[in-house]
Amino acid sequence: MQEPYVILVDKNDVQTGTAKKLEAHEQALLHRAVSVFIVNNKGEWILQRRALDKYHSRGLWTNTCCTHPSPGEIAIDAAARRLNEEMGMKCNLRYLFSFIYMGKLDTELTEHELDHVFLGITDDVPVINREEVEDWKYVFFEEMKRDIDVNPGDYTYWFRIIYNDVNDHIKKLINQF
Repeated sequence: MQEPYVILVDKNDVQTGTAKKLEAHEQALLHRAVSVFIVNNKGEWILQRRALDKYHSRGLWTNTCCTHPSPGEIAIDAAARRLNEEMGMKCNLRYLFSFIYMGKLDTELTEHELDHVFLGITDDVPVINREEVEDWKYVFFEEMKRDIDVNPGDYTYWFRIIYNDVNDHIKKLINQF
């Protein structure tokens, strides 16, 4: 299988080119990414534990799914595609916000991403792709927050950065109804 390409961007999310995914992570090139958060109608978040043979962040808990849009693919389409590929789920997704982060990973790679964050609400139960996902669970925000405070190394770098912001957006959405 040919190595996938990612979309290189500037800080304003304007495409500046493409690169092989591994090259982008080896050279810390800023590239576009998406993160999907799914909650059910009880307010429980669906977290996944990354597969043990992933090229980075193996076995760590994180948001429902994440990926990089392919060249020519828009962010929300990439988010929906990956939600189905990793978790076997389909639902309407809502854009929440974007942010840029940079962090060293456990495998001498660097994540430098402009990440578009999406939210979906569904009571559908995941049917995980074992090549991508080791496990999954439902968790309420407060329980998750306590565990992250005690065991931060059990969670991916990017998830620890954004989970509070995602929760703030969820609270705002709930207050609109």
